[in-house]
This record gives sequence, C-alpha cells and structure tokens, in this order.
Amino acid sequence: MDKQALLSNIVHGEQSGYVPPELVSTAAAYPEAPQDEEYASAPPANMLDDVVGYEGTTAGGEGRFVPPPISIVEGARRDEPQPQRAWSIPSISEQTAREALLQFASSVCCYSTRPAKQMVFRDLRPYNTFRYRLESFTESRSTEWTTVPYKGQFVDGNVYGLPPLPWDIIVEMPLMFHNHIRNVPVPHTSSIKGCHSCMAMGRRACTNCTATGRVRCQVCNGRGYRLSDDQCNHCNGNGLHRCSLCSGSGTKPCKTCEQSGQLMVYIQLTVKWQNNILEQVADQQSGLPVEAYEKVTGQNVLTDEQVMVYPIVGFPEAQVNRASQKAIQQHQVQLARTSRIIQQRQIIEFIPVTQVFYEWKDKEYNYFTCGVENKVYAPDYPAKCCCCSIL
Repeated sequence: MDKQALLSNIVHGEQSGYVPPELVSTAAAYPEAPQDEEYASAPPANMLDDVVGYEGTTAGGEGRFVPPPISIVEGARRDEPQPQRAWSIPSISEQTAREALLQFASSVCCYSTRPAKQMVFRDLRPYNTFRYRLESFTESRSTEWTTVPYKGQFVDGNVYGLPPLPWDIIVEMPLMFHNHIRNVPVPHTSSIKGCHSCMAMGRRACTNCTATGRVRCQVCNGRGYRLSDDQCNHCNGNGLHRCSLCSGSGTKPCKTCEQSGQLMVYIQLTVKWQNNILEQVADQQSGLPVEAYEKVTGQNVLTDEQVMVYPIVGFPEAQVNRASQKAIQQHQVQLARTSRIIQQRQIIEFIPVTQVFYEWKDKEYNYFTCGVENKVYAPDYPAKCCCCSIL
C-alpha cells in the first residue's frame, strides 16, 4: 500500500494490516493524527522526553513559568536618595501666559485668537506639583517544548552533557529599563522525532477531497448532466473533477515539518525583560485633570537608581513620600514572586502649573499652563466652535 492509499485509509477510518516499517513507531504514538490544515503543530505529550530540571514543561502554551532563585540583595550597597534642591517656582509672567494662550488658540482651526489678545488678567495662581515615578527592571523566565523542521542541522542532544537549569543559562541582557523578549534553545535537550502532523510522511491527506484527488462537480452537482439532460462539460459526465487544492494528488505538503517528515524537538527558554512602572502625581487640588499631566514634561528634582531603592523620606511634599513607600512595597510584593528585580529607578519631577484668571467681554474665564512647555488646558475658552481643550 502506498502513502497516498494509507492516507486515504486514515481519512476514511479504514483498517489496514500493513504499516510501512519507517512509520511503525510514529503510527503507534500518533494513532489519531489530525488532518485539519490549520492544526496547531504542538507535539503531543508522549513525544516529549523527560528532562531533569524541566519537569512539567509542556508544548503549545504560554510556557512554564520558572520562579527565580532566592537571591540576597541586602548585601548590595544602597544609598539614601537626596533631592537636588527644594523647588518652589513662582507663577509665570503675564506675557508668557498670554503667549501660551495665543499659541494654543492658533493651533486650533476653529478658535479665534481675539480672547487671548484682548483679555485682561485678574490673577495668576501657581501650584507646586510633583510627579513620582518608580521603575523596576525585571527579568522572568519560562520554558516550553517547541519544534522546527529537521533538515540535517546539528542536534544538540543529551549525549553532549546535562541540560543546565533555566536560571543557569547565560543570556545577554538588553539595554536597561527597556522591554525585550529573547528565545534561546536550552542546551542538550534536542532530539529528532517523526512529524506528528503527517505521521512522518511529509505530506498530509487533503481533507477537501478526502485524499481521493477528486471532488463533486459543482456545475452539475455531481449528476454528470445538466437540467437539459446534456452531458456536463465541466466534468465530462463523470460528476467529479480534479481537486483544486491538492491538484488531484490527494495529499498536500505538511506545513509542520515542511515535507521533511521529521522534527527537531527541543526545550525553548523565553527570557522576558520588562520595565514595570508606577507613577503618581502629587496634585495640589488645582483642578487640572490628572490625564493632562501625562502630556507634559517636568523638571527633574531627584533621580535615584540602585539595585533596590530606599523609600523617599523627608521630602517637602508628603504625598511624594507616601507614593514612594507604597510603590516600592507594591513592586516587591507583585514582582519578586515572579521575576528577578535587576535594577530600580525612582524619579521626582517638578511640574510647574499656573492657573490664569482673566476677563474678556465682561465675563470671567480661567485656564491652566502646565509643564516646562507651558501647554494650555482651557476647556471653557471663549470664541470656539468645537470641544478641543488642550494643546
């Protein structure tokens, strides 16, 4: 029996007393090889070897999380963070406030610049606002079985030594505080297996024609003749015509093994570096929406970068002290169980905010300038015909 006939028997559920010698181990291992062309190529569990230190590693999922080894960071030198200086910046000048509003109005096509040019200032009220940011750069590792078509490449099997444990594998670290993912094969875990998708034949039965190479004629609906009793010219009266998906061969190339019939199976280590960020604005009840702060830049007051940072204490703004303590504790609880914290960095920015009160056409209005860019937030700007409010 040739391979095409065997594939046809598999599709139709027929039994055969003959299995080619080269398929004996594969056929026994995979008696129900799926035939869907979109079938995920994850190998079945009985195809995977037992590797010491990698028990529980599966295939086709998100990978088995490997907890980091217990590390002692208390011995690392940590310095108490010290702010560069106390910040208390006065409000901007009227000229600067007017120029900021003019630029804001000019940037919106449906806004008139007349209010910005003609307004009369009533008050400029400054707010000392600070933004605290904690960054924890972490590394996590997971493992899963994966496969690639075998085409004669080197096979790093267990004959070359024992596989190192996941956290013993040296992987080059990317730029600090930048997200990155790297996949590396675990040394000495590779082996060659027959492809489970095609039963090591390199081709799979075409499900469109059930491995026969022919399908029912759609023109005559398989009758062989038309309604006029004339012979169907499309199928020459046979009621069947050649399958277009497999070109009449009854089989299609296996995408899993790329027609080689063999796979190299190995454990893949996925190393994920992630910059975890917690941020909080110590707002002075200015009334400026929190989302507005996301669009502006502040002036750096403190940058503290260490393996493990201390909570900030003694800063003039109490909200910053509380934010630092809460953020560091939260990262320790959430991240230490699943990742290795490589480096931490905490930053304090001063964000200048001024609320400007003015009068135009005998009515009172106000707007905010914020950030070193003096961006404007003016939801009630007069002489407008749309809902734009911030530059």
